[in-house]
Amino acid sequence: MPRYHHAVYGGESVVLENRFLRLELHKRNTGWGWGELYVAPQGAKPDRLYAILEHLGEADLEGLPHPMRLEAQAYQLERQGDVQELRFDVAIDLAAVPRPDQAFSGESPLSGTLVLTLADDEPVIGYRLEVQAQHLIYLKRLRGAWLRVGAESFGEARTDAIFPGIDWIVGNEWSSGTDWFEEHQALRMTPHPHKVAIPVMAISHDGIGLGLAWTPDLAALSATTRLRCPQPVFAVPNFVERRPESLMGLMWPSARWGMDENALAADEPILIRRGLTLVLEAEIAVSYGQSLDVVVDWIRRHGLPGPGEPRYPWKEALERMAHAYNGPFWIEGEGWAARGKGSPVVPGFVRWYAEHGDDPALRAALKAKADWCATQTHEPAEPAHTALSHPNRLVAGNPERAAELGDQLLALQTAEGDFPFEPHGRHHTMLIDWAEYWRPLGQPGDSAIDLCATGAWGLLLAVQETGEQRFLDGARKALEYAMRWDNRPEGGDWWETPLHSPNLLTSGNAAIAYYLGYQALGDERYLQRAIHWIRCVLPFTHLWQPRDRIMLYNTKPCLNSTCWFLSDWVSKHVQWEVLRIFAESRELGIDWAELDPDVDWRTYQRGVTTAALRWMIDSQDPDWMFGSEYAPGLVEEGAWDTRFADTHDPIHGTYGGGPIAPDAIADNIRIILGLD
Repeated sequence: MPRYHHAVYGGESVVLENRFLRLELHKRNTGWGWGELYVAPQGAKPDRLYAILEHLGEADLEGLPHPMRLEAQAYQLERQGDVQELRFDVAIDLAAVPRPDQAFSGESPLSGTLVLTLADDEPVIGYRLEVQAQHLIYLKRLRGAWLRVGAESFGEARTDAIFPGIDWIVGNEWSSGTDWFEEHQALRMTPHPHKVAIPVMAISHDGIGLGLAWTPDLAALSATTRLRCPQPVFAVPNFVERRPESLMGLMWPSARWGMDENALAADEPILIRRGLTLVLEAEIAVSYGQSLDVVVDWIRRHGLPGPGEPRYPWKEALERMAHAYNGPFWIEGEGWAARGKGSPVVPGFVRWYAEHGDDPALRAALKAKADWCATQTHEPAEPAHTALSHPNRLVAGNPERAAELGDQLLALQTAEGDFPFEPHGRHHTMLIDWAEYWRPLGQPGDSAIDLCATGAWGLLLAVQETGEQRFLDGARKALEYAMRWDNRPEGGDWWETPLHSPNLLTSGNAAIAYYLGYQALGDERYLQRAIHWIRCVLPFTHLWQPRDRIMLYNTKPCLNSTCWFLSDWVSKHVQWEVLRIFAESRELGIDWAELDPDVDWRTYQRGVTTAALRWMIDSQDPDWMFGSEYAPGLVEEGAWDTRFADTHDPIHGTYGGGPIAPDAIADNIRIILGLD
C-alpha cells in the first residue's frame, strides 16, 4: 500500500525499478498520479522511502478556482533496449470545477504527455513533461517535478543540501536562512536562474544523496514549442508549504521572465496562445555520500562544458600583460602601481617574463626595472600584528625566515592543534569592526577549516625549508584537529564575511594543505581529504550559461554577504580566488588532474582562465566598455588595460569592483601552455 497520507489511493500502481531505486506510481481516485521514491543503501535493495513525487504536473490558470493537477487515466509501460519508459497522457480534469462546462467549454485547457525513463544500470530517472495549450490561456504557474524529500519517512532531517551558487547548508540549518545574510538578502527559494551555478539541486541524508537536475535553457524546439529557462524551487526544510520535509521543484515562469525573485507564481498571468507547447525536462538522480557527491555525479554524467576560444590567444594575452607592466603599471622612481602608489615588490609575472618572454627588448626593459627594485627597500604589505593571519602566504614569501615564522605559528597553535579566530588580534580588519555594529562575523576563539588549513600549510612550508620535526608535528596536529570538518568549506574570506559560511577560497586552501600533509606524512586519509576539498570548488562554478549571457566558468567566491549589509556574493561573481587556487597548486607541484581523474581538472582550469580573460579591461574593446560599471574617465585612457575586474553581475552582465593586477591570469596561462 502507498505510504503518502496526502493522496486518496485509487487502487492501482505501476513500478519503475532497478538495483538503485524504485519509483512506485500510484493512481488517485481522480487519475494517475503521484510517486513514491525508494532508494537502496549500498549493497541493499531499494526499500528506503526517500521522497514523494507530488504529482505528474500541476497548473494554475486564470479562470480556474484553484491549481489543478495534470492527471492521466491510463499508462503505457514499454522497454527500449535497457531502458524502461513509462508514459502518461495527462490533462486537467474539469469535473472538480463548479459548473465545469463553463470553464474552457468543459475541455482540458492543457494536455500532453509525461514520460518517465529508467535505464537498467543508472540511478537516474528521466522526467519530461510536454503539454500543449488547447485554448488561449492565462498561466499563473506550471509545476513539473515536485519532490517532497523526507515526506512520510525521515522528515526534515538531512546531512546537508546544496543549491549551487545559491546555498550550501549542513545539519539543521535552513536554506534561505539568515546565518550569513540579513533578511532583505536572505530569501533565495526561487532566485534568478542566472545566479544558479549548476542546474542541479541536492539533498543528502544518512549516506544517500538525491539530486533534481534540469535542462536550464534551450532554443525553441520548434515554432510552437518552448523550453525557456525554468525556475528551480529550493526550500530546506519546506518552509514554502510549511511541511516537515524538504522541497526541490521546477516550475514556469521564472524570475528571469514573468515573476519576481522568491515568488511562486507570475506577477501577472502570462498569455499562452492555443497550440503552444511547453516543456519541462528533469533528472531525478540518486548518489551515495553527501550532496557534493550528487554534484560530482552530475558532472560525471554530463561532462564539463568546453570553455570555448579565449578572448585573446594565450600568448597574445601574455604579451599584453608584459607591455602593461612595462608601461602604465610602472611609476618611475616608485615601482609597480599597487593600491594607488608604486611598490618595489617585483610581480611574479615580471620575473618570469624577464627571463622567458618572447620579446627580447621587452625582456630587457622589465629586467632593468626589476633590477632597480632589488636596490630599494619597502614596507611589509601587512602590519606585523596581522601578518600571521595569512601564514601560508607569509612563509612562502619569506623562506629565509621560515624557522622564525614557524615558531611564531607554533606559539599561536592551541594544545589541540587549532588556530583560532582572533577578530581583535591577528585577524583584525576595519570590516570586522564595522560588522560588529550589527553582529560579529565570528567570535574570538571560533575556528574553521580555513584557519587550520592555512596554519598547517605554513608549518609544512617551514618543514620544507628547515627540516625541523617540531614544525611537522605542529602541522600534523592541525590537520588532525581539522578532520572534524568533512563537508562544507568555511572561513576563507574571514576578513569581511561570516566565518562559518560557504567559501570557495577555503576549498583550495584546505585541498593544498592536506595534499602537502599527505606528501610529508604519507597518510592516505589526507589525500582523500585533499580530493574532497578541491571538489568543493565545483558548486561555486558556473557550468552552464544562458544563450544571451556569457558566464561559463565564472565563480562565486562565497555564499554570504559582506558585513551583513554590503555586497551580496550570491549576486556576484569573483574570479581571482579560483585563479589563485590553481596557480598555487601548480607552484607546489600539485596536479589535480592526476590525483582526481574523475573530474577533468585541466578543462576546468582552462575554463576559469578563459573566463578571466573576459573580465580583462580593454579600453579599445567597445563591447567590453559597454558592459563596464566603471566611470568612463577611469578606463578610457588605457591605464587600467589588462587588469581585470573584481566582480561580474550575472543578471546584467556587467563588470566592476576594484581592478586587479593580472598576475594570476598569467600564471594560469603559463600552466595551460606548459611554460611554468
